[in-house]
Amino acid sequence: MKKYDNFCSALSNMKQIYKYSEPYDDTVILTGLVGLYEICFEQSWKMMKEILSAHGYEASATGSPKIILKTAYQAGMIKDEELWLRALQERNNVSHSYNEKIALEIISQAKSFFYPMFCELKEEIDSKWL
Repeated sequence: MKKYDNFCSALSNMKQIYKYSEPYDDTVILTGLVGLYEICFEQSWKMMKEILSAHGYEASATGSPKIILKTAYQAGMIKDEELWLRALQERNNVSHSYNEKIALEIISQAKSFFYPMFCELKEEIDSKWL
């Protein structure tokens, strides 16, 4: 499944965020770390959409990440809807990551909450959805 493979690659790459800590050397590092989060988030919801569709969930026909997350929660694919919606909000903030404060917040959230959240999703997919 291509979207699953893309998600796994993005998750593997995102692990690199733990190699860096504040203060970050320069803007390129900061931007790259935000990008790792953004790519992993994008791949995660697109994978969920494909898997939900394959399992007959009609709501997955929409292109909306928010609807996909809500459907995934209702289906039991994800456990913490509030955390995933917060992750979506942070993904929406990526376009403002030129602001150092916003970029630092995204990276902090990614390290503390979102990377483990993505790992939990992978375990759920591997054990129950493929």
